[in-house]
Amino acid sequence: METVSTNRAFGGVQGVYTHASAETGTPMTFSVFVPEHAPGTKLPVLWYLSGLTCTHANVTEKGEFRRACAEHGVIFVAPDTSPRGDDVPDDEGYDFGKGAGFYVDATEEPWSANFRMRSYIETELPAVIAEHFPADMARQGITGHSMGGHGALTIALRDPSRFRSVSAFAPIVSPLNCPWGEKALTGYIGANRAAWREYDACALIEDGARLPDLLVDQGTADGFLEGQLKTHLLEEACAEAGQPATIRMQEGYDHSYYFISSFMPEHIGWHAERLK
Repeated sequence: METVSTNRAFGGVQGVYTHASAETGTPMTFSVFVPEHAPGTKLPVLWYLSGLTCTHANVTEKGEFRRACAEHGVIFVAPDTSPRGDDVPDDEGYDFGKGAGFYVDATEEPWSANFRMRSYIETELPAVIAEHFPADMARQGITGHSMGGHGALTIALRDPSRFRSVSAFAPIVSPLNCPWGEKALTGYIGANRAAWREYDACALIEDGARLPDLLVDQGTADGFLEGQLKTHLLEEACAEAGQPATIRMQEGYDHSYYFISSFMPEHIGWHAERLK
């Protein structure tokens, strides 16, 4: 692991780091905020997965999470959304290829060689965090935005024992039922829709996966709400399955970081309570 930059913030350290990923076969960049803490102290970890077109930098620069993380003593980890590099395959669209890894392990060529974001987030990067930072890996939470909300929900539903807390901002709740998801999963996984279910939060809940609790915020003025995000499908799946969930429609908010940063401190406090 190499340090790209570090900055003092709210008494802690905001760092950006890079390492050679065996899963993606590329260098991967991520950011970590570590609050001020006593020597030898291990702190809980909150993962944040970003949305389409984003890198680690979007939330790091615009997410307004550091004050709340410092207050609650929570490490904040923000990975990239896909592999990068001249040799990595790409697509002309913003919603597929670089910047759009969808947190899956691709099985279709040419994507399967590099697009292994599921294994990267589930296995490889946690090992790096555990080795290099004062992280208590027995106390992890996860959140994310849009495509990253999809990633947070599905990763947690597949392995609920890993996470004590799960939330999302404007998540893609059912890739099986939206254009973004259909394009990504067809391209990365193939045409067999049955294989997509492990990457669909609503389908996972329908198939029996459960979380202790769930917090979701969604803006009513989000231009992607009706065509892509379809929050009502998650509400219906949770109600049908008896999955505890607080799903809040926030009047007048859009899909931007103005929305995310407005509710980020509340989400961090919600996670911190469950990560004690």
